[in-house]
This record gives sequence, C-alpha cells and structure tokens, in this order.
Amino acid sequence: MKNSTASNTEKGAQHVPPYFPQLEDIQQAAKVISQVADETPLQKSIRYSKQLNANVWLKREDLQRVRSYKIRGAFNKINSLSKEALKQGVVCASAGNHAQGVAFACNYLEVEGTIFMPVVTPKQKIDQTKMFGGERVRVVLQGDTFDDSYKAALTFCNTHDKTFVHPFDDPKTIEGQATIGLEMLAQAKTPIDYVFVAVGGGGLAAGLCATFKALSPKTKIIGVEPAGAPSMKKSIEKGELVELSQIDKFVDGAAVQKVGKYTFPICKDYLYRMATVPEGKVCQSILELYNRDAIVVEPAGALTIAALDNFKEEIQGKNVVCIISGSNNDITRTAEIKERALLYGKLKHYFIVRFPQRPGALKEFVADILGPTDDITHFEYSKKSSRENAPAVVGIELKSPEDLEPLVQRMKANNFYGDYLNDKPDLFQYLV
Repeated sequence: MKNSTASNTEKGAQHVPPYFPQLEDIQQAAKVISQVADETPLQKSIRYSKQLNANVWLKREDLQRVRSYKIRGAFNKINSLSKEALKQGVVCASAGNHAQGVAFACNYLEVEGTIFMPVVTPKQKIDQTKMFGGERVRVVLQGDTFDDSYKAALTFCNTHDKTFVHPFDDPKTIEGQATIGLEMLAQAKTPIDYVFVAVGGGGLAAGLCATFKALSPKTKIIGVEPAGAPSMKKSIEKGELVELSQIDKFVDGAAVQKVGKYTFPICKDYLYRMATVPEGKVCQSILELYNRDAIVVEPAGALTIAALDNFKEEIQGKNVVCIISGSNNDITRTAEIKERALLYGKLKHYFIVRFPQRPGALKEFVADILGPTDDITHFEYSKKSSRENAPAVVGIELKSPEDLEPLVQRMKANNFYGDYLNDKPDLFQYLV
C-alpha cells in the first residue's frame, strides 16, 4: 500500500501523529478541486426560517456533480499521489457517495480504481458509481456494512500494493472536505452563528472545524449522527475511540461503527456539540423536503434538518447553516422511508387482532372497531386451527396519534385485541 498516511495505521501502529488541517492546505485544496467540484449554492430556506424563528440557510451539496460533497476529498487525495502510485491504481471502500467521488476522479485523472461497497448499498448508488467511473473502475460488493467493505478493501490493497483512498480519515481527504467551509464563508453576507453537519466518519466535520477555527472561531459547529450509529458521540463521551458492535444501517451515508483516528481528536476538541436523531425523524425530514421544498435528499442528507428541532430555543434569531450533504437516494426505498416516518410519528400501528372464526367478523371490525379516518394498510391472516379466535397481523394508519387509545379500547371491549407490536421490536421484525 502506497502514499496513504491514514491507512498505514492499519498495519499495526496504535496512534497517528497529531494532525490539524492548516488554512493554507485547505486553500490549496480548493484550487485543486476547482477542476471538478462545483461551488454549490447557499440558499435561504424561507420555510425553516419562519418555522424556527431563525435565519436558516441550506448549503446544497446535494447539487454537486456527483450529488454529494465527497468528490472534494476524493479528488484532492487522488490528485496528491505520485505518478508511480497513480500508475499502480487506487482502492477505496464506501457506502456510496465516496465511491462516486473516487470513480469520477479515477475517470478524470485516468487512474485504475477498485471500489468496495457493502452488499446492501442501494442500487442507484452502485449504478452511479459505475457510470462515473466508466472502464477505469471495478466495483466489488462485499460485506453487510461499510466497516466490512473497509476491511476487505484494505486486505486487497495490501495484497496488490495499491493506494487506499480513505473516505474520511486521511489529511488530504479532510482538507478537501474542508473547502465547503471556505465557500460558505465567502457566500454568507452575515456572520454564521451555527453550522449543522452530518457525521459519519467525521471527515467533513473535522474539516469544517479547522476552517471555522481559522476564519470564524465564534461559529458553533454541531455534528449530527443517526441514533442507530452514534459512533462519534460515544467516542467523545468516553474520551477515546469506540467501536460500536452493532449499528442501524438505514442512514447508510453516516452509519459507521468506528470514526477516524485523525478525525476524532479534532471533533472532540472543536465541535460545539454532538447530537443524534432517530431514523424515523430523518425519514420525516426526507418527506418534508421532497413534498414541501422539492428537494430530494438521501437519509444522511436530511440529518442536519432533522436535528433543528432539538435546538429550536437556542438558535432563535441566529444565522444557521445546514449542510445538505447528498441526494443519492434510491426511489425503491420510498416505501420504507414512509413507513419509518409514520411509525416515528405514531401514525402507523401494528396489532395482533384475534378475529372470531365466524362470518361477518371482518365486516364488524371495519364497521364498529375502526374509527372513521382509520385505514388498514397491512393484513395478514391464516386459519391454522379450529380455535374460536384466529390471529391476524393488522397494520392501521391513523390521522392523529390521539386516535390510538380509543381504537385499543374498542378492540378490547369487543374481544378483538390480541397484542400491540410497535413496542415489541423483536416480534415486530419477525411478523411484519
């Protein structure tokens, strides 16, 4: 493996040298990536500004040419390599967005690339990676998580003596991501009080900490992670790198089990705060951005928006920037996104309903048990015995969370109630 400072630590070293991005290196990175990266808009959100009584701006990295900010770090890293390393080829691991940045850079710089991605990566991201890379790039699907793909990529990299292009834990990658901060400060007409940034491995957050420390030290940087993968928050709380044994992979662009050795110390010392957001809340934000603002975002791209409610008192009257990190969403995930949003909003409920085995039982349930605005969205029933009551798994969508308790009372009063599944995650996953 060549010319990869961060990845050399995987060969046995326990620590990395202290590192903090310097402004001149970030400015140089901005010149380098100007060949391929767009200066994305800083747009004021009238809706969120009014809703939160603040000046809320969206840094639209979802409009980047590879539809995420990852091209910045990937191109800056690959462009920095020696001719020998470029000739040998590069390797990366990615849940999707970094892969597209690397693929674009490989095609542009005429470098051979091998890209490892989790098997569960949305097809849209896989197809886009192949499209951007063309004949220069080979995609390998391996592992269930980014961390699985990462380990496979490192093994391949060492075996074939190629350079590993880290998605977040490399100085050149961090400096490339940090250029977003330069753009934001140049575009903003007033001082920025708060910046909300999605955190996966921490490359973008670390880069922004460096840029704002140098140019706008009073700005508070808030990192946002999905509740199901709080690797940076846990590490900061413990004061050392923590590897999570299990994570929720839904927010694929920000779901990592362990953050970076370079990024962690920077984020620990310079982030104003770390926040986590439930995946269901992220789904609500995705749907709101699409339905009300015509903005298409991936789950990681909605993290910063989803976190705003947690800070609504603190940010009143302030100038706030939310980085919309990417828009590589697969339309086939829409049903799951809606489902998670409804469950989080307490509008979708699953029950085991015990139907009397007699004609008209279902008609009675619909006419007398359901409320006038309740809607059955899932029904699974099979008569497997001669018992008096046979169970069915029924999903019901409500207009208001307040409709739940009256529905349960009617079910119990008429002997239809079997069990409530929403608060039994193991049974819920098995039956629904």
